Amino acid sequence: MTTAMATPITTEADLGRLLAWTSPAYPIGGFSYSHGIEMAVEVGALRNRADLVAYIAAVLADGAAAVDGPLLAAAWRAAQAGDAEALDAVAVLAAAFRGTAETALESLQQGDSFARITQSAWPDAGFAAFVARHPGRLAHAVAFGAAAGFCALPLRAACYAYLSGFVANLVSAGVRLVPLGQTDGQIATAALIADVARATDMALTTALEEIGSAAPMLDLFSMAHETQYTRLFRS
Repeated sequence: MTTAMATPITTEADLGRLLAWTSPAYPIGGFSYSHGIEMAVEVGALRNRADLVAYIAAVLADGAAAVDGPLLAAAWRAAQAGDAEALDAVAVLAAAFRGTAETALESLQQGDSFARITQSAWPDAGFAAFVARHPGRLAHAVAFGAAAGFCALPLRAACYAYLSGFVANLVSAGVRLVPLGQTDGQIATAALIADVARATDMALTTALEEIGSAAPMLDLFSMAHETQYTRLFRS
């Protein structure tokens, strides 16, 4: 483990920034995506809190989060090193690393929104130049990782925060779709804390050439959602 990986949050300003970036109030449109949960509920594959926890745990261990975590870490390292070439390569790889049209939209739309809002609220010349080189083509994880790297937020904290925010958004979608009560949503979130920690560990130790997903049912739910007749979510 490198020093950057282990460095904890040491200032309230750093903590406040991560809390803001992962808050539901940060206007990137996360509330409009369910990552296939809407179709899983429609076909009866996700019926209760336990099913929701299992679904999100699969996303963390073998789905999109297993790809996003290492991409975020790679973007952070490149930004910290001031290596524009490496950072651009991560951005290009991430933009292509989605199995379905809707999950690509989910990642790129939120990434574009995150980049624009973050530039306005926390301007940074390095981050602004990076965003300008990839207009509308930044995956959310890469935009987040680069922004954290340019402003020297600790890598592990940034990765954990990003994955926690991802989980919170999916739990919120499940609460609305199953439907579940708000208390059930919080119980699900608590049950997934260890999964988030494991996904963070994996993100910090997985090389880019080793990343990949192995959750075909999640992709099938996403593809089916593209033609779902009645739906509330964009994915």
